[in-house]
Amino acid sequence: MKSARVAYAGALHEAVPHPQGLQLRDGRVLTEESVVWLPPFNVGTIIALGLNYSDHVKELSKELTVRSDDEPLAFLKGPGALIGHRGFTRRPRDASFMHYECELAVVIGQVARNVSRKDAMQYVAGYTVCNDYAVRDYLENWYRPNMRVKNRDTCTVLGPWFVPAADVPDPQALALSTTVNGRITQQGSTANMVNDIPSLIEYLSSFMTLNPGDVILTGTPEGVVNVQAGDEVVCEIEGIGRLVNTLVDDEVFGC
Repeated sequence: MKSARVAYAGALHEAVPHPQGLQLRDGRVLTEESVVWLPPFNVGTIIALGLNYSDHVKELSKELTVRSDDEPLAFLKGPGALIGHRGFTRRPRDASFMHYECELAVVIGQVARNVSRKDAMQYVAGYTVCNDYAVRDYLENWYRPNMRVKNRDTCTVLGPWFVPAADVPDPQALALSTTVNGRITQQGSTANMVNDIPSLIEYLSSFMTLNPGDVILTGTPEGVVNVQAGDEVVCEIEGIGRLVNTLVDDEVFGC
């Protein structure tokens, strides 16, 4: 069953979906707006993938020097980047192009080291939705992400639900979409990943140990557009969840 982690009435709670919003483990039923949503699991290392959808590579082809036979473009994020469902993401006042990235997030369930592709899915605990923002103005070296682009506070949104792997028969056949203020701006399918989930686990575990709670952000399809403060961005993945987020000005953060 799907599960979430929320803050309510001065305490942390686990919750499950309910027709009226969500239900705490103690039985109380609440609306989505009445709680503070957290990332839906205890997050370990955050490993993000860039340019992992063939249509997105084509979309950015004029900016790229990568080739199809390059190794996966992977990078790490710190915990300060994370916020939960219905959270607020800071948009820098000097950014001319900041965009969302709807991504399937893969949660590791057991220690993985030198895992073969054929065994890789045994190490997956489940999935959630990620919206991983990027500020294109700050990119360096032809779309090799630097820390100002991809490790910004509040720019990696996770949630709302953790969905066990057993509830997702084929994670490589899920529809993804993003809407901005109710208008569809991005549509795609996890079938179009350049490196699928087993390949990513095999690759990453060949040089680093993956631990329970580590999360792999698997990239985004084409359709990224510039977003502004005040925009509501909704990323949705079939069977996984609907992740809502709002952009705000620097002033909200006292800057």
